[in-house]
Amino acid sequence: MAIHSPYEILAELVVRRPVLVLIILGAVIFASLVGTTYITMSTGSETYVDKDTERGVLLDKYTDNFQSDSIMLLIESDDVLNPDVLAYMDRLQTDVSHQRNVAGVGSIADLARQMNGGELPSSKAEIQTAMEALPAEITSRYVPSNLMTICVVTLEPGLSQDAQAKVVENLESIVRLSNPPPGVTVAVTGDPAFQQQMGREMSVSMGTLILVAMGLMVVAVGFLFGNVRYRFLSVGIVACGLILTFGIIGFSGMPITMITIGAFPVLIGIGIDYAIQIHSRFDEETRRSPIPDAVRTTITKAGPSILYAMLSTSMGFLALLISPLPMIRSFGLVCVIGVICCYLVALIAVPAIGIVFNYRPKFGNGPGNQENEKKHAMESYNQFLGTLTEKVARHPVPILILCALVAFIGFQMDNEIIVNTNEDTFVPPDMPAIIDLKKVSRTMGSTSSLPIYVRGDNVLDSGTISWMYEFQKYEESHNKKITGSLSIADYLIQYNGGVLPQTNSELNAALEKVPEETRDRYVNGKSEAIITFSTVDMENEVALSMIESVRSDLKWNEPPAGVSATVTGMGEMFSNLINEISKGKTQMTVIAFVLIFVFLFLIYRRVGKSATPVIPIMMIVGWNGLIMYILGIDYTPLTATLGSMTIGVASEYTILIMERAYEERAAGMALVPAITHGVRQIGTAITVSGMTTVFGFAALIASSFNIISNFGIVTVITVGFSLIGAIVVMPAVLVLVGRLEHAKEDEPAP
Repeated sequence: MAIHSPYEILAELVVRRPVLVLIILGAVIFASLVGTTYITMSTGSETYVDKDTERGVLLDKYTDNFQSDSIMLLIESDDVLNPDVLAYMDRLQTDVSHQRNVAGVGSIADLARQMNGGELPSSKAEIQTAMEALPAEITSRYVPSNLMTICVVTLEPGLSQDAQAKVVENLESIVRLSNPPPGVTVAVTGDPAFQQQMGREMSVSMGTLILVAMGLMVVAVGFLFGNVRYRFLSVGIVACGLILTFGIIGFSGMPITMITIGAFPVLIGIGIDYAIQIHSRFDEETRRSPIPDAVRTTITKAGPSILYAMLSTSMGFLALLISPLPMIRSFGLVCVIGVICCYLVALIAVPAIGIVFNYRPKFGNGPGNQENEKKHAMESYNQFLGTLTEKVARHPVPILILCALVAFIGFQMDNEIIVNTNEDTFVPPDMPAIIDLKKVSRTMGSTSSLPIYVRGDNVLDSGTISWMYEFQKYEESHNKKITGSLSIADYLIQYNGGVLPQTNSELNAALEKVPEETRDRYVNGKSEAIITFSTVDMENEVALSMIESVRSDLKWNEPPAGVSATVTGMGEMFSNLINEISKGKTQMTVIAFVLIFVFLFLIYRRVGKSATPVIPIMMIVGWNGLIMYILGIDYTPLTATLGSMTIGVASEYTILIMERAYEERAAGMALVPAITHGVRQIGTAITVSGMTTVFGFAALIASSFNIISNFGIVTVITVGFSLIGAIVVMPAVLVLVGRLEHAKEDEPAP
């Protein structure tokens, strides 16, 4: 037998050495299990902003040089100003201050000591006197009530997430062993603790989602795929494909993000489709030919056609790689890797297992057997689809106008959907770190800030310092969202008799008096400085408007020549995500359409045929926008991928319908009968495939992360829309395209 393609080579290898093929595949999967141990979870700014961009580089510099993250010890008691509680806090502070990477610790115990001549008050009367000596705003900030107070642990600037997580673990250990007085509870909170706990929740959520998705797959396959032997083989195939995907991710060093977690149930939902199609084709071929011939036919015939479906799905995911958000690019890349792995495992494992276990069809072809009864049940649904398609084919224009109108409304409503970039709303609302953070916010008031990064050859020049101070005062008086500001200029005034130094010599003299740890929080050498504006708490949409106002002010109130000033910080990053998501989701959708069209054109070499499957998909994308608006689901970094993912998933169904219709026309059928017969023949298979995909996507709804569960709701509806687009819209499009082609053929030659 002549060997002409990789599929024929693979087929011969499987036929001749099936055990060896399975051993090699098993070894690869076992190696992938080792790779899964290298998987890491990633949270924080690196998942939202590309570190190679100007924004990312600046944010890194600010974080490394100036930003000191804080961990809060939330202390609750019947009376936090009790002498025993105060003594406990003082002892706890001492233990914490000796920890590595801790820059400082402060609490009401420090302030009480300062107001009591350097000695910790030991009686109720001494504590009361010390509290009365403190400014009211300080007392209310640290002790909003006698039931709660906060100990602030300031970390050294530039600590990595791993280092911060280690500090959090050490503090949790210290708190556990601290032996607090009866009735006193201590919780470790703050952003580092939040990030660490979110990483733990992500690990738990990922495992839960995969188990739920696999469980739903077992149910779906058990009910919908009972006409073949070893019906649950497809579930095992997908599990192996998932392990292979995890292994590649682990060995490549790619971290798992909050968004990437959503990719795995998606892969299960899509990957089961490849396994079912190959298993079905193999079962079909074994009914009419020996197993070796069935293997060859399955691999050489079904392999390429399913490859086209897999590649068309990948086109939608590849479009995600243009996103400026690393987490979305990671989601797209994981999906591409996953669908390839699931396809390859299914193509190799199903035929090899079939030979090794001498596969026999579950039902024969004789009259009166169970298969005929099962086919009779399927035939009822096929007949329904045929009748529906026939009605659609008779009235294609009204149906397309109605569907297009709904899609048009959806595209309009899409612009009204809120873009949500508030990380707090993405995570489980009952996560202890979130609850404690809200307590901290209520206790200490707003902790939001907006840093301005100042760079130049000499930012400590008197002219630059004067500009910084003037810009601070201007923003404080003209921007209602800004509540205060701090920079090195404020401390120079403090150590220069209350006035701003006017010459460089005065400035240098005052700078020598500023404590080094204070100076380092606002100046890095002579080339970098920071202005920190305190702001009210606000939604990211409002913050974006405020930031744009500050940027506008920087344009007309420029710093001196040779000096630049740029807005940075985490608040700026999350606010900017609104623009990135709004712009990126449209770009990714357009790119996905272009990729799928180019891919189909390379296959068919005809513009009309290449564009035909794309038309229903455009409508489906519009329907998605409408359903999101109706359900009140926001655009997030995950739902922003919906357009591209829809194109990838729906293209498989529309292409299969089109291919079968063209096949029937090539066999001599007229246009409408060919379309009707084509849908009747494969409509059930597509529906079963779609329903198994729905079961996989439905697992997302079980996630404790709101960002993932909302994505699950929309994707389940999207798959339903994809089936409607393939079974209802696609036949109508095929009728119109067929008529145009027929009219073109009937045109007289010039």
